[in-house]
Amino acid sequence: MTYKTMYHSPLGNMLLVADDTGLTHLDFANTVKPRPGDAEAIPAPDHPVLQQATHWLDLYFAGEEPDFLPPLHLQGTPFQESVWHLLLGIPYGKTTTYGTLAREIARQRVRNHMSAQAVGNAVGSNPVSVIVPCHRVIGSDGNLTGYSGGLPRKDYMLKLERGVRK
Repeated sequence: MTYKTMYHSPLGNMLLVADDTGLTHLDFANTVKPRPGDAEAIPAPDHPVLQQATHWLDLYFAGEEPDFLPPLHLQGTPFQESVWHLLLGIPYGKTTTYGTLAREIARQRVRNHMSAQAVGNAVGSNPVSVIVPCHRVIGSDGNLTGYSGGLPRKDYMLKLERGVRK
């Protein structure tokens, strides 16, 4: 069974979906791609996983670094999941590049090379935006690139994490 709630962030409404294991989906409502099962999700803002996730978001959008992760139930290919795990390791207020992630995946898989584009595709398919911080991945030239929520949101979150108030 899946449960859902809406979160009202400074960047717009966000849809949160969870099952009894953890958060399965989080994205800005205007960028949500329909996923099987989400339509049948039961509105349940009091579900423990959704409460933990909204508390995390409250802290985050208040400019604080949350000191916990809500339970996550990330479901993707093994490659996607390995990339998402790396995203969770990017420190608050810091950024990395697609190329750096690709080199780390190559190292983990004992390969000479991994495509930064393949990593970018996995980053782009991250089902739990913000909490799994895909917004912290930038281009090799330092420019903001590729955020499904829109580059203005990505810029806002990076500035928020660096203590730059809008």
